Amino acid sequence: MSMTVERRTSLISDYARGANDTGSPEVQVALITERISYLTEHLKTHAKDFHSRRGLLMLVGRRRRLLDYLKRTDNERYTTVIGRLGLRR
Repeated sequence: MSMTVERRTSLISDYARGANDTGSPEVQVALITERISYLTEHLKTHAKDFHSRRGLLMLVGRRRRLLDYLKRTDNERYTTVIGRLGLRR
């Protein structure tokens, strides 16, 4: 299993902008980043798993689009999320 319920709720509470916020771009990017790191480790041991590789590439594209949207709308939030998650760019 890639992410436990406890890990998911802790990520949501860490990156949420309000009390009931689960859908802001910051939360979505954090959750996608967690899934990307899990799939990256999976592919290190299972190099020929091309179905998971496609899923990984789709997640990377989705995260990129969310980050582009965040950069367009609020550059300060974008730089904060990038710094907290340790992403390049």
